Amino acid sequence: MIEAVIFDLDGTLISLPLDYEKLVEEFRKIAPSSDFHPLVPAIAKLDENMRTKIFKAWDKAELAITEKITLIREGKVIYDQFPDKPKALVTLQGKKFVSTILKPLGLYFSYIATREDSLERIRQLELMAHKLGKSFKNILFVGNTPNDHRAAEQLGCQYEEVKT
Repeated sequence: MIEAVIFDLDGTLISLPLDYEKLVEEFRKIAPSSDFHPLVPAIAKLDENMRTKIFKAWDKAELAITEKITLIREGKVIYDQFPDKPKALVTLQGKKFVSTILKPLGLYFSYIATREDSLERIRQLELMAHKLGKSFKNILFVGNTPNDHRAAEQLGCQYEEVKT
């Protein structure tokens, strides 16, 4: 039985046309000795001060393209299927970006975990399940990547994939 739904954001509910190669070039200016491939594990290895600088550049890039985001129809259809279920959001986008875009898109969540909370999907899901007060087996996680699927399987969540 589904008691709560947790959504991923980019690629699931929205399409975010962020130029990651350009963003990585910015990151290399901040931390020139770092190899940013793969991106998230590389950022996770940085010290807190450097990660804060990276997140600030990332925020700037995300906020610069807020007008270019679009809703993903399939993700929104799933979102609308659960009007009375508590919803949470997990994302590698930043708090500033998320707080800017959700209301205009008509998306509302009881709880949100962003990259500032954790760069690890499993940890984000654990945080949201705890806040929702639900066991993993009663949570539907809606995502779009193999990493999302693996995280759901590892934790025992139900999973639905949005194909874009």
